[in-house]
Amino acid sequence: METFNQIINSDKPVLVDFHATWCGPCKQMAPELTKFARANAEKLRVIKVDVDKNPEASGNYRIQGVPTLILFKNGKVLWRQSGAMSASQMEHIIQPLL
Repeated sequence: METFNQIINSDKPVLVDFHATWCGPCKQMAPELTKFARANAEKLRVIKVDVDKNPEASGNYRIQGVPTLILFKNGKVLWRQSGAMSASQMEHIIQPLL
């Protein structure tokens, strides 16, 4: 099984959704994130990280609010934003970074 660090150190961009099961905006954003992930499956990988189950990863990236999206490539943060977004917003912001 791959570790979080192995995944984010990939040369293929990785969009990480830091979320929580109790988070309303996270639940609202989930289908939008799925839509975005399907549309961009060739270009990037999307993973979800539950902040309550993964406090170390959340702490390392100082996640203070959920949802927080972070785009990684080769272990470096290319982009980060907190708050729910639509698939079209993700497309508009993230696409130029890929």
